[in-house]
Order: sequence, then C-alpha cells, then structure tokens
Amino acid sequence: MAERQRRKTGKAVLAAGLLVCACATGCSGDGVAAEDSRAAHDPVRTVRQVPDALLAAGSSQARTAMEMAAGGTRVTIRGEGVYDFRQQLGRLTLVLPQDPAGAPEHRPITELLAPGALFMKNRGAGVPADKWVRVETATLSDGNLVTGGATDPFAAAQVLRGTRTAAFVGDTRVAGVAVRHFRGTADLALAAKNASAAGEEALKAALKAAAKGFATADVPFDVYLDDQGRVRKLRQRFSFVGGHGHDRKTVAVFSTTLLYAFGTPVSVTLPQSKDIYAGRIAER
Repeated sequence: MAERQRRKTGKAVLAAGLLVCACATGCSGDGVAAEDSRAAHDPVRTVRQVPDALLAAGSSQARTAMEMAAGGTRVTIRGEGVYDFRQQLGRLTLVLPQDPAGAPEHRPITELLAPGALFMKNRGAGVPADKWVRVETATLSDGNLVTGGATDPFAAAQVLRGTRTAAFVGDTRVAGVAVRHFRGTADLALAAKNASAAGEEALKAALKAAAKGFATADVPFDVYLDDQGRVRKLRQRFSFVGGHGHDRKTVAVFSTTLLYAFGTPVSVTLPQSKDIYAGRIAER
C-alpha cells in the first residue's frame, strides 16, 4: 500500500496534479569589466531587463529540465526545441522518465507553447495518438510554470521581472560562452504586475494564477547572462503543496532553461480545431 501510494503521489507531483502524470558569442575583457561594474551596482535592474534582451534577440533554441523528488527518487523531465520570443510561440519535445513500476516507456510528448495556451501530442491517458490536448494556461493553478513538464522560456524570463533581491556572483562560462552569474529571489505577484504590457495579457493572467497557486510566491533563481543580457542558463525553484490529508507537504520543483543559437528561424503551426481532442482524459 505504501509503495502504491508513493508511486501515485510521485506521478501527481510530477505534473502538479494535472497533466504530465505519465510521466556563441564572446566579449572583450574591457567590455566585460565595464558591464560587470554596472551589473554589480544594480543587479536587480539588470535581471529585470532580461525579457527585453530576449525580445531583441527574437528567437533561440532551448533545452529544458524539470527535476523533483518523488517517493525518495529524483526524477527529471527533459525537453528540447525552439522558441520565438516576439510571437511567444515555441515547440518542445519532452522525454519522460521511465515508470518506476517498470511499465513501457512513454513516447516523447510534443508541446506547442502559445499565448495563453499549451498544446500536447502523445499525451497518453486515453487520448488518440493523432490528437492534441489543449489547455488554457491561466486556468492552471501554477500558470503552467511546471504543469506541462517544462517552463515556457519566455514565462521563465518574465518571472525575473518580479525580482526583489539579486546579487552579482561573478564571471563564469556556460557552454563556452562568457556569462555573468546572478543569484536572487523573484516574486510571482510582482512579476505579473511588471509583465510587459504589449500582447502579454495572457502571460500576466498565468503569472497571477501562479502567485496564488504555489505554496509561496517567492521563486529563488540563478541566472547566467551573456554580454547582451540574454539568458544562457536560468535555474528556478518553484514550491507547491502536494499529497493528501495528513500527507500534504511542500514539494520543490527545479526548472532549468538553457538558451542558445539566438536568431534561429522558428516555425510553429498551431493545431486546427478538428485535431484537438475534446473527450475525457483518463486518470492514471
């Protein structure tokens, strides 16, 4: 019974109780020194400007990882794809961890990210293989920051608009690129308030939902920025309450986003209505 309950809780936690429960530019030394001086003087402002730098970049390739401890075992969902920051459209392929009970490995899930919506294919749980599942992100208690198994890259960056505290840690490298490392804490409610106005009402709504739905609105982070202020690596910790009854406890989910190959062409075609599954999704 305990083993079955642990597996059940682990799966529910893995998807925040809703969805995926199956589951190079360099810079000169002088330029870096000057930039480091400004960043060290006002790290909060530097971090809050991250979304603007991504909008200027236009697009990128992305790798994601979502980690959590479930039943005493750390599980990780990995994703890879592309994202258009100006259109807020992206495509990720997610690979789920193997079922601890030894069940056959789940096929990779294709996710399409769009303003206010998440589309998933190969969802499983009774959904036909040729159909998509559509979810309105503002209806999710976490604003889809963890539910889909990957954090929308632009939503992850927008969380940084709510930065309350930040410190310049120092210079390092990510994938061979010189970066500046910052560590701090963001507030989801403040992020929703500060979200850029142009075409981002859906994102504001999702961040507001997340501020209310998580165990705490505080999001500790480590972010690594290149000489143009673009995210090369962003690691965030989200906390929510999992379990049932007396077993309820705060669960930490770590989301890591890696961005590279800025300017990559991105083409995302959203599913037509006839291709979206409208039936019941089985609980697993």
